[in-house]
Amino acid sequence: MKRLYLLRHAKSSWDDPGLADHDRPLAPRGRRAADRLGRHCKREGIRPALVLCSSATRARDTLERIRPGLGPQARVEADRGLYAASATELLERLRRLPDALPSVLLVGHNPGLQELALLLVHEGAGRERLEGKLPTGALATLTLRRLTWSGLHPGDAQLTELVRPRDLG
Repeated sequence: MKRLYLLRHAKSSWDDPGLADHDRPLAPRGRRAADRLGRHCKREGIRPALVLCSSATRARDTLERIRPGLGPQARVEADRGLYAASATELLERLRRLPDALPSVLLVGHNPGLQELALLLVHEGAGRERLEGKLPTGALATLTLRRLTWSGLHPGDAQLTELVRPRDLG
């Protein structure tokens, strides 16, 4: 079984209205949430083989804060194409992954990230938990039925876990 972790960046700051959206950093609340999420990843043994991260500052900052909890083995790729990507674009990016990869963490943005989760998770597999809001800092763990990334299709996943910052106290 392959695992796909979908992480929406933590809460970003709107303090500087002159900053481009791509360049917004994390808010203090987002930094605290990302730190808690990093501890959760360490405790739960979340060890992706590859991390695909949006090039947006808030996504990279989120990853930087959770990285100690992911273990040293994860290769990280920042990808400008993940910023504002649609669910279809994200799915196509996943399909280009080497099939040998057992697990991937995708750090990105809504609405594309939530729409990707809804596209991949089949009915009755925890899907209803994704239909509300996927808040900032939420981590969805999907177990894939296919053994290849290249063959990934809608409905090929089951939601194994959904963790929101408020769940971590």
